[in-house]
Formats: sequence, structure tokens, C-alpha cells
Amino acid sequence: MAAIKTKGELQDYFLRKVAEGKNKMAVINAVRNKLISRIFAVVKQNRKYEKNYTYSVG
Repeated sequence: MAAIKTKGELQDYFLRKVAEGKNKMAVINAVRNKLISRIFAVVKQNRKYEKNYTYSVG
């Protein structure tokens, strides 16, 4: 809930999806999934979170 109350990209995502007519609980679950995916990626790669991470191929 803190992620959608704090200004940022996740709040923007939440507000955009609700404005599109999506169910609020479904959007909250999508935000949760985004957070969990980011946490697992950071832990798996053993690195700090970088908001503007660029993926390099090769």
C-alpha cells in the first residue's frame, strides 16, 4: 500500500490502470507482483536496486 501512496512510477501505474476501469484489487495485486519481481531480481543477482538499470546483451 505504501508503494501506491508514495509518488513514483508505481503510483502512476496504479492511477492509470484504475482510470482505465480496472478493479482496484487487481491493480494492487499487479503492483505487488512488480515489487516481488524486482526484489527477487536484486537478491538473485546480489546487487543494489538501480531505478534506471540498462540490460546489456552479451
